[in-house]
Amino acid sequence: MRFVRALTGMLLLVVGIPLLLGGAGLGAVARHAAGDGAFTARVEPLHTAGRAMLVEDVDALLRAEAPFTRVGPSRLRLTARTADGPAFVGLAPTEQVRRWLDGVAHAVVGRVALARGPLPVRLTDATPASTAAPAGPLPAVPLDAAFWVREGIGSVEWSPAELAGRQLSLVVMRPDGRADLAVALRAELRADWLRPLAWGSAAGGLLLVALAVLVLVRPVRPREVVFVVEPDQVPVLAGRLGVSSLSGLGTAPAPEPERQLVSVGAPEPARPAIGAVPARRPASLADLPPWPPQRPDETPGPVDGD
Repeated sequence: MRFVRALTGMLLLVVGIPLLLGGAGLGAVARHAAGDGAFTARVEPLHTAGRAMLVEDVDALLRAEAPFTRVGPSRLRLTARTADGPAFVGLAPTEQVRRWLDGVAHAVVGRVALARGPLPVRLTDATPASTAAPAGPLPAVPLDAAFWVREGIGSVEWSPAELAGRQLSLVVMRPDGRADLAVALRAELRADWLRPLAWGSAAGGLLLVALAVLVLVRPVRPREVVFVVEPDQVPVLAGRLGVSSLSGLGTAPAPEPERQLVSVGAPEPARPAIGAVPARRPASLADLPPWPPQRPDETPGPVDGD
């Protein structure tokens, strides 16, 4: 019983302590959200001599750099502005975007690191300057393309969980497709599940830890074990248990002395005098006294045959 209680208490602690710590950590993170529950982060200023900035696989980038954005019904909003006004932001299948930007100078986003302050971004030119297309409009203006899954001027919003597993590319450029692109980006994440999860995890962990302490600290009540055996088996059982005080329980109890009932007020039976010789036991029926016994004042009657 004690082993079972100890094992149960340890299992409750193993599960409850991580839940409690996780809830406390999520609660600390939730305090950094804005009043409307959104987390915002600015990206460092980006510039390229090309005409577009491209994230080749958005889901892979989020999975590697910010996996928490892909949990539950989270909403991600990306805002982009240039010096001339809002920029175009769109999501489309990677293969179609690759063919659309073929031969066009653009920059590829390799990594977005999470850090305090503006998020650092690693850009790589995908088209050398010697082979870059001349200045002018793209083969198709972004608003004229029909393959966009999500698009917008100035911002675009989507749920990473809904598009998880799909190979989509993110394109940022001027609405008219001109080169020498300088853009300021801001990301906004809405995770409405964070606060309930933090409170639920903390409450569940605290409850499990309290139960574990109750199980481990509560004293164990002694239990009485009763053996029902035959009387002749008691000495054998006592010998196996190593209890010497039970060795005499198997012997039969001594008979109690007979008790005589004495009536109150009745004369006590005559006791023979000391030294008196007890009456001789009759040898035959002829030696028995006559029946019924006669009183002393009565005269014996005639005997038949006299």
